[in-house]
Amino acid sequence: MATKNIEAVVSNSGTHFVGDGFRVHNFIPTNFSMQRMDPIIMMDYNSKYYFSPSEAPRGVGVHPHRGFETVTIAYKGRVAHHDSSGGGGVIGEGDVQWMTAASGVLHKEYHEESFSKQGGDFQMVQLWVNLPAKSKMSEPKYQSIKNEEINRFYLDNGQGEVEVIAGNYSNVQGKASTFTPINLLNTKLKKGAKVDFSFPSNYNTSLLVIEGSLFVNEKTKVPTDHFVLMANDGEDFTVEASEDAVVLVLSAEPINEPIAAHGPFVMNTKAELLEAFNDFNQGKFGYLED
Repeated sequence: MATKNIEAVVSNSGTHFVGDGFRVHNFIPTNFSMQRMDPIIMMDYNSKYYFSPSEAPRGVGVHPHRGFETVTIAYKGRVAHHDSSGGGGVIGEGDVQWMTAASGVLHKEYHEESFSKQGGDFQMVQLWVNLPAKSKMSEPKYQSIKNEEINRFYLDNGQGEVEVIAGNYSNVQGKASTFTPINLLNTKLKKGAKVDFSFPSNYNTSLLVIEGSLFVNEKTKVPTDHFVLMANDGEDFTVEASEDAVVLVLSAEPINEPIAAHGPFVMNTKAELLEAFNDFNQGKFGYLED
C-alpha cells in the first residue's frame, strides 16, 4: 500500500462566537471547501476555553437545519439540546450526539444548567455531515452515544485506545449509523504510542489534534489545536504521540454530488434551498420553544 501524505497543516487562529456559548474556529469551510472535504462539510472547533459561572445558560437559540446531520463530540463541559422532532438530552464529557436533520428540524443547544452555574473549561467539536440527495428529505432521527457505549480498540501495553464512533477500525465497529461510509475515530495515545491507519485513497481524510502533540508519518510534528488535511494520494499513514495526546481522525467517502448551501440548509440546488426557506417560514419544521 502507498503512503498517504500530508496536504496541509492549519492552526486554529481566528476564533469567533456562535451564539454566546461556543467560541469556535471554523476549519471547514473557512480553510478547506465543502467540496474538498465532502461529506464533512463543516467543522467548528471550540478549543479549550474557560467560561465563568452564569445563572443563565449560554448557547444558541432555536434555529433550523435541513439536508445534513450535525455531530457533536464533547471533550470538556456539558451541553443540553433539544430539537422539534423530539430528540434531546445532555452531551457530557466523552459523549457524542448525532442528529439527522434531513427533511428539517428546529434545534437549540446551550450549556447544561449545572455546568453553567459552576463554570469551567469547555471544549467541543461540531461537524456537519452531508446527506446524499436520496436521503436529504428522509425523516429526522437522533442518536445519543454515551462514552461508555462507544466501542474501542485497545493498543498493547496500555498505550492508548481508539474510540470508534462511526465506521470501523481493526475490526471494531462504531455504533453510529451513517448514510454513507464514514470513519470517525477518537484516538487517545500515551507518549510514544504509535498507531497505523489505512483508508481508501479517494476518501477525504483529516486529523484534529485535541490534546498534546504528535508526529504524522514519523516526520511532521503537529501541535495541539492544529488540523491536518491528508492528500488523496495513498492509503496508509502513522500517528505517533510525542506527548500524551488526543486526536480526532476523520475519513469518509465523498458523495460527489452538487452542494448548494446557505445558512442552516445544505441541498443540491438553489431551487431546493428556496423551498427550504419557504417551508421554514411556513412553519413546516415543527415547533420548539426558545
